[in-house]
Amino acid sequence: MTEPVPSVDDAVLLLVDFQTGFDEPGWGDRNNPDAESVAAALLARWREGGGPVAHVRHASTEPDSPLRPGAPGFEWKPETAPVNGEPTFEKSVNGALLESGLDEWLREAGHTSLVVCGLTTDHCVSTTVRMAENRGYSVWVVADATATHARTTHDGGRVDPETSHRVALAHLDGEFATVVERGAFE
Repeated sequence: MTEPVPSVDDAVLLLVDFQTGFDEPGWGDRNNPDAESVAAALLARWREGGGPVAHVRHASTEPDSPLRPGAPGFEWKPETAPVNGEPTFEKSVNGALLESGLDEWLREAGHTSLVVCGLTTDHCVSTTVRMAENRGYSVWVVADATATHARTTHDGGRVDPETSHRVALAHLDGEFATVVERGAFE
């Protein structure tokens, strides 16, 4: 599924879970500390070009989650926060298209292409991308505008965050999306 990169006015820039709660130390080691600044540069490009933008954030139902509504971590990260007129959606599962209103908004507006960035590569970004492709959207994932954390395996091993990130992107590329770097949109 390798397609030419869409123009700013042809694709929705979808920002997934850029929330302050992901700065909590409990998540563990993280790769790509520049993901937010790369996403902010893409966001500026979309805004300057008048392209469609949508923001999604996780509204956890877990009582101790930093991403639950009312918790400080539920807030948008300032550099990628929505401005007036940009649609926002909330989800309480990993996939942004499920019961958030996003899928309906995309279809009503006639959007068929998504450029996805966000947190975390191997969870909400991956699930959103897989669901989007399965629903007929053309999807691009911006590798340097995504990040994840170290993971513990089922047998107690550890996967470092960069390996987790790269493997998640490898699983998506060519099957569910085209994985690119920010430079593809310059």
